[in-house]
Amino acid sequence: MNPVSPRRTALVLGAGPAGLTAAAELLVRTDYRPVVVEPLSRVGGLARTEVHAGNRIDIGGHRFFTRSARVEAWWLARLPAEGAGGPDPTRTDRVMLRRSRVSRILFAGRLFRYPIQADAETVRLLGPARVRRILVSYLRARLRPRPEVSLEDFFVNRFGRELYATFFKDYTEKVWGVACDQLPAEWGAQRVKGLSIGRAMLHAARARLGTGPPVARETSLIESFLYPKLGPGQLWEAVADEVVAAGGEVRLGQRAERLVLRGGNVVAVWVRDLATGALVELPAPDLVISTMPLQDLVAACEGDVPAGAREVAAGLRYRDFLTVGLLLPRAAPAARLEPIGAMPDNWIYIQEPGVKAGRMQLFHNWSPYLVADPGMAWVGMEYFCTEGDALWSRSDAELIRFAADELARVGVADAAAVRDGVVLRVPKAYPAYLGDYRRLPELRAFLDGVGNLRVVGRNGMHRYNNQDHSMLAAMIAVDLLAAGSDDREPIWAVNTEAEYHEASRAR
Repeated sequence: MNPVSPRRTALVLGAGPAGLTAAAELLVRTDYRPVVVEPLSRVGGLARTEVHAGNRIDIGGHRFFTRSARVEAWWLARLPAEGAGGPDPTRTDRVMLRRSRVSRILFAGRLFRYPIQADAETVRLLGPARVRRILVSYLRARLRPRPEVSLEDFFVNRFGRELYATFFKDYTEKVWGVACDQLPAEWGAQRVKGLSIGRAMLHAARARLGTGPPVARETSLIESFLYPKLGPGQLWEAVADEVVAAGGEVRLGQRAERLVLRGGNVVAVWVRDLATGALVELPAPDLVISTMPLQDLVAACEGDVPAGAREVAAGLRYRDFLTVGLLLPRAAPAARLEPIGAMPDNWIYIQEPGVKAGRMQLFHNWSPYLVADPGMAWVGMEYFCTEGDALWSRSDAELIRFAADELARVGVADAAAVRDGVVLRVPKAYPAYLGDYRRLPELRAFLDGVGNLRVVGRNGMHRYNNQDHSMLAAMIAVDLLAAGSDDREPIWAVNTEAEYHEASRAR
């Protein structure tokens, strides 16, 4: 009888979608035993679900919709979808809800469907003069497209200057904190890709007529999605339990602070226990999979790191994020808009001058189970900021008052209607295509040269990926490891091919 060979150790830095996907895949497809290290007290990373007084917060909003059949099957193997013989959400928590996607833009005190619809309602809300300017500027952009150097060029070519200025410019500049003409076109190429007025009109016409063959659709145009009953973190909590049950480890409240490089490999990792402050050296890992922000990862590396790689990592920039959760009665009277309890939206983009909030989430519309009391509305006012700036540094009490005042300013409900609130700060929520981003290939060359290191995930690759892209990058990394391949190119190729992000299977 042959002895059972011992498993190798894989240290996974981060318990978000990419890290936990990698850990779960390693356990079933390789001889690596994953040890997942996560500084937060909850798994899920940016896709975790936070809880305040029984009310659940989805940070940033996570629609479970993907073009990847592999990713979708992975989700549904852990949380089956309701309906058609699936589980009943009134009887079990382990279920994906089927939700309608509704999002609108608040502009000039009026709510417009997003994506913008080419219909009589939009014309009425905009007014005939503005509609004429939109059509003329769109035709001008189509006839004489601009060289796409900046994000502004990208948007103007697809929507025309007037529509860009009306519905895209202010919101995008809130997100990134810089003018659109200072952002590279790559941002649009990754997040919006083929979306344009023409495609939006074609989609709207087919939806109204119910005709035409099944077509690949923009993810920006989807009309329904899956959603875990208790928020996105529910899936990642299930995956963490799965990893532990299969023999792996998930260590919360621990942060990797030193990675020692020697001979082209990571030979030692030091982790700090954030509860005790103790810094402990972990056994030398055979493999390290990192989802840490690249800036933090390279800063933690000791040893053979080229000066250029350090310079690029230090020059990367991020946009930080905070959510203010506000609890108020669904029956609270509206100041100008619809009553909060009647609003169907998952979120509303706020394109109003003088209002700092970029979006308003209606958590109870993502899942009715996110709010403890069905008679209450559970709203998230979202702010894009920079860690340490004036907004970020306000006290929680000040931010709750400020967000409640903005809720009133946009016409949703009087500030006095708010019964409770909570603040969540999320550093490095958005890797920015600013600073030394254009030199990222230099940093990648160094990272790809570390034999037992793989980087995956949104911050791990400094790429504005969605949850499914991060998962797919982790899956492909494990595919290559299982095949004995040292190739990294397929990992980096995720969410760069045009059809991956822009198209989705018709449902």
